[in-house]
Amino acid sequence: MAALPRNAPRAFWHLYVPKLVSVLRRGYGVGDFRHDVVAGLTVAVVALPLAMALAIASGTTPEKGLHTAIIGGFLISFFGGSRVQVGGPTAAFIPVVFAVIEKFGYGGLILCTLLAGLMLIAAGLLRLGTLMKYMPQPVVVGFTAGIAVSIFSSQIKDALGLDIAKLPAEFLPRWRTYFAAFDSVDLTTAVLCIGGIVAIVGMRQWRPRWPGFLIVVAVAALLVHVAALPVDTIASRFGGIPSSLPAFAFPAIPFDRTFEMLPASFTIAFLAGVESLLSAVVADGMIGGRHRSNAELVAQGIANCGSALFGGLPATGAIARTATNVRAGARSPLAGILHAAFLLAFMLVAAPLMGDVPLAILAAVLLVVAWNMAEIEHVKHLLHGPIGDRAVLIVTFTLTVVADLTIAIEVGVVLASFLFMHRMSEVVEIESGRKLIEDDEEDATARTQPDQRSQLPDGVEAFQISGPLFFAVANRLDDVLDQFAVRPQLFILRLRRVPMLDASGAQALRQFLDRADRLGIKVFFSGLQPQPHKVLLSMHILEHSNLLLLADNFQIAVETARDFLGQLQHRAER
Repeated sequence: MAALPRNAPRAFWHLYVPKLVSVLRRGYGVGDFRHDVVAGLTVAVVALPLAMALAIASGTTPEKGLHTAIIGGFLISFFGGSRVQVGGPTAAFIPVVFAVIEKFGYGGLILCTLLAGLMLIAAGLLRLGTLMKYMPQPVVVGFTAGIAVSIFSSQIKDALGLDIAKLPAEFLPRWRTYFAAFDSVDLTTAVLCIGGIVAIVGMRQWRPRWPGFLIVVAVAALLVHVAALPVDTIASRFGGIPSSLPAFAFPAIPFDRTFEMLPASFTIAFLAGVESLLSAVVADGMIGGRHRSNAELVAQGIANCGSALFGGLPATGAIARTATNVRAGARSPLAGILHAAFLLAFMLVAAPLMGDVPLAILAAVLLVVAWNMAEIEHVKHLLHGPIGDRAVLIVTFTLTVVADLTIAIEVGVVLASFLFMHRMSEVVEIESGRKLIEDDEEDATARTQPDQRSQLPDGVEAFQISGPLFFAVANRLDDVLDQFAVRPQLFILRLRRVPMLDASGAQALRQFLDRADRLGIKVFFSGLQPQPHKVLLSMHILEHSNLLLLADNFQIAVETARDFLGQLQHRAER
């Protein structure tokens, strides 16, 4: 029996070393700390109104959202595998949390969150972080857009001040209740909500650096207090927010119904895992880094367990807050930890003042969040893709809205898998037919000249993709531009051996072109086959500004690249 390499245990545990440890080992100075303080404060200002609004929309009290942002946010940044990830409650959890509280009570939510945390820790230890990245794009976009519609639906009561004693959790019964109560619309509440939406959107357009959410919430609270507007506020409905530290809380939990809660626990774990890894990928693209996906899953699990034990809600990485953290200059996970500390300070100092915040303005905040979350342009983009991807998107979206998130995810993934198998069967037929008809000249060249890179002029690099580019392999493109010690001026992506791609593969190519553009690298595609050409054309990716050439074969691409570099050098010499 062969012995394990001496460094095997170290390599395994390296997957779970928090990024905070790695950053501190590399060196951390006063300047870095100053940037993290500014970033942490900026994100806390954004997170404060959001945390309260998300908790209220989930069917619970505002301080639970703050506790989640404080406890969950701290633990995610402390143990996480991303350098700038910021965690807390997110809009994606609203439908499932509302449904769990409606069915099992708040004690049931605590148990679901604990089980989800344990599932996430197990997923990280089993190294499933990489697998979760391979979720088909139409499934992710479909359920994200569906959640956005569910969030919009949940805010109509507070946005219009409708007189409804109990709001159903299901989409269709909820809207029947709304229509039955539309004659009770409160004009003051509706005007306040619409004014809040206009103000938030206006500030994003003309003053994007201002903390629009916090400004609108603060101004609305001041207006309600001074003018004594007759609208529902945090104080009138919930009795205000306690100005005390989050305390260990373990309410009555229906352990006898644990088996019934497993589907909801799985949904929470799935949402937390996928959203946190998506957020980490977005952060990587913004800072040029690389997160540790399995460490991130373990951190999400620890954070959800911690949040549940302190009376909070499910937590995950928040894409919008993470992006704000990066734009504010964050250098390390300390920014996320400081964001949690600032939120705690805000709650301890300003809790009495938050009682005047009108629920209509928090509804306005969430309506804007829902609109942003829907990603209308992304949905339109995928609807130009192959018909199978469109079907998966529409089915996942519909089931998310009218049925259940768990069912939507399961059906979407199963449909995507069947679609993949169908495409693979078509690819086999095409490839066998091509071999019978003709031999690929480029393949013949490769056999006689193994080192293709020797043909490349200085400043040009190439990469060849072999096989179908579908959702399970699309993420590998993220690694391509990291393989070269010296950044090239031109990059030839060889696609002759790609007989088929789907919407996720097309999206990966778009992201590849975007990243190359940010790095100042121009791209050529060579040998594009008919099916990929049709998909890329229909999804407008061939119109990308960073795509300079579609070459019939590799030799033409190399010759054109050499001429292009010669022209650049000639211009520089002039």
